[in-house]
Amino acid sequence: MIRKSAIFFCLLLPVGQAVAQSSISGGTQPANAAGPNPVAQVRDHRSWEYGPFVNWGTGVGDRDTFKFFFTGVQLGKVLTPVLHAGVFTGQFELAGNLIPFWQAYTPAPHIQNFTYQGQPYQALVGGGTYTGVSITPVIFRWNFLTHSRRIQPWFQAAGGLIYTTHKFPPDQLVPHGTPGGTSVFNFTPQGGVGVHYFLRPGRSVDLGVNAVHISSASLGDRNPGVNASIQVQVGYTFWR
Repeated sequence: MIRKSAIFFCLLLPVGQAVAQSSISGGTQPANAAGPNPVAQVRDHRSWEYGPFVNWGTGVGDRDTFKFFFTGVQLGKVLTPVLHAGVFTGQFELAGNLIPFWQAYTPAPHIQNFTYQGQPYQALVGGGTYTGVSITPVIFRWNFLTHSRRIQPWFQAAGGLIYTTHKFPPDQLVPHGTPGGTSVFNFTPQGGVGVHYFLRPGRSVDLGVNAVHISSASLGDRNPGVNASIQVQVGYTFWR
């Protein structure tokens, strides 16, 4: 009888240990059972990021009839460990992008009367669609520290260059074919905010909103520029 009781106790002991362990842990799974933390992985590894994006924008103020569309690719690298600065605690990232397809949609061309060097003339105002390429070689981005597993917010400041196949914005005071006017080169100082939403480790969809100023810095005789535009960017990022 004693021997049978001993055998029964030996069989019951592992079950009792499992029940006791479950009670101690509250019946929950280990903390790492949910899998890796995508945001923490990027933060800890100081990862590279690269991927495509598309962008739509509109001018504001006296350029609210101007619309923009472009698409490109972006490359960036998280450079620092977490730097503690109160509510601004986070990491610095250096990035850049290349936009091989850039378009601006301006009012349709129409005839308007002007005077140039004392002589009246009629010229085309507006210009329809303008096509070019753009590069933003310097993007200074700050990734905020977050305890979220999915969401990584950021803000940035950047500067770029646009080349268009025709002078942009459309010339309005210089007859077509006459030297002067605006320029085929324009600069794009800008700043904005955004967020990465991680679908899984190493993959995120991205949403950003940028305020962009477009100006030739007086490379042409006239520099009307686009004082302000709002650009909305959506992308998909690979992290390594």
